[in-house]
Amino acid sequence: MPYITWNGPAPTTAAQQSVTTGTAIKTMLQLATPSSRQIQLLEWGFSLDDPPGADGVVELLQTDVAATVTAHVASGVPPLDPNGTPSLLALGTSATGYTASAEGTTTASRVFDSVSLSSVSGESGLQYVRQWMPDTRPIVAVSKFLRVRATTPTTASDLRCWVIFQEVG
Repeated sequence: MPYITWNGPAPTTAAQQSVTTGTAIKTMLQLATPSSRQIQLLEWGFSLDDPPGADGVVELLQTDVAATVTAHVASGVPPLDPNGTPSLLALGTSATGYTASAEGTTTASRVFDSVSLSSVSGESGLQYVRQWMPDTRPIVAVSKFLRVRATTPTTASDLRCWVIFQEVG
C-alpha cells in the first residue's frame, strides 16, 4: 500500500507549507524505517518558491544516522488508499519528521537521486518529480533513514518536498 509524506504538517485550514532551506545543508524531510519493514520508493519531488542565490543541490539518500527533526504525527504520513492501514514508520524527533535543526554525523549513505539547482533557473528549474520504474525502485533498509536534503549555500529558498513509498516485508 502506498503512502505519502511532506516536509510539513498535514494541511487543514491552510495550504501545504513550504520550509526554508537555510544556507547550509539541511534535511527537509526524514523517514525512519521500523525494525520490521523496509520501504520501497515510488516517487519523490520538490518545488521551490524562488531560485537559490547560488547554485545548490537537493538530494535523496539513505543514511545510518538520524537528523534531529520536527516530529511527524500519524496524520502526516497518510495512506493513499482512504481505507488503508497506518504506516509503520517510526515517528519522533530522531525518526520521521521534517525541518532538521541538527544534521547528525552520517558515516554511511546511499544516494538515490541528486538534483542541481541553478541560481538563474527559470520556472522549469523550480520543480522536480521522479517516478521509478518497478525494477529500479530503491529500497531503504530496516532501521535506516531516508532523507531529502537541500544545500543552498548563500540564500535560503522556500521548498516543499514529498516522498511516495510503500512498505515491504
